[in-house]
Amino acid sequence: MAGPTVAGPSGGSDQKLPIKMMSDRLLVHIPEKEGERRSTGGILIPATAQISKRLTWAEVVAIGQNVRSAEVGDRVLFSPEDRYEVEVGGLDYIMLRERDIHAVAASRIEASTGLYI
Repeated sequence: MAGPTVAGPSGGSDQKLPIKMMSDRLLVHIPEKEGERRSTGGILIPATAQISKRLTWAEVVAIGQNVRSAEVGDRVLFSPEDRYEVEVGGLDYIMLRERDIHAVAASRIEASTGLYI
């Protein structure tokens, strides 16, 4: 999967520039289906609702050259308070530092906790 691209300096949609993540940064995307939740009583909770200290899963789209614990395509667990939102090509992404990641879920990782997602 190729990384995201952004419109060129002229702003035209015909000229796209690739994005290179710097240092220990990760660009992640929260899948649409995981944004909203339902309570046990059936009430729809929008993705924008803040629940105290609830961590969120997202898929890694691009990584910087110094990221060692995650790869593109992995799912990572992070706190919504530690994020910077950015729009690229009409899609919303989140910029994170590697140190803001609490867990990584990927098929290449050996099972060590007994938990599966």
